Amino acid sequence: MTDTKTTFITPEVLLEHWEGHRRLTRRVIDAFPEDQLFTFTPAPPMRSFGVLMLEIIGMVAPTLGGLSTGLWEQPDWAGIAKQAEPTKAELLALWDETSTVLHDRWPKIPEARFHEVHTAFGQWTMPGADLVLYLVDNEIHHRAQGYVYLRLLGIEPPPFYER
Repeated sequence: MTDTKTTFITPEVLLEHWEGHRRLTRRVIDAFPEDQLFTFTPAPPMRSFGVLMLEIIGMVAPTLGGLSTGLWEQPDWAGIAKQAEPTKAELLALWDETSTVLHDRWPKIPEARFHEVHTAFGQWTMPGADLVLYLVDNEIHHRAQGYVYLRLLGIEPPPFYER
């Protein structure tokens, strides 16, 4: 019997999948009224959708940096949390900048790094592909919260299947 390994998903296909989620999440951000983006929460201490999106934005570049270089520089999570709340236009611009970082850094990640086990930021030990999937899953999770928030505000969110 021959032991052969096949790749289930290529880095390029994974990137396109993630970018589809990012396009949809951007539309959810855009659906929020400016005055509710950082103020509305259905049940304190739940965070506002704007704060959830800042978390997502703050995780992408450091994770891709670690995967591409092997150096896991600790982000300033506390500093990110204390930043002034951006306007919706500024948040969308940050989202777009992060998408550019994703598109620019992705090709610099050696394919072997997706299979190597990393300890990201001294906390999370898992294969590189799992770190990427965590970022995608976390974005989907927080976007789903945004869907609930929008519906509670009487706003129909974008169809989830149109990515």
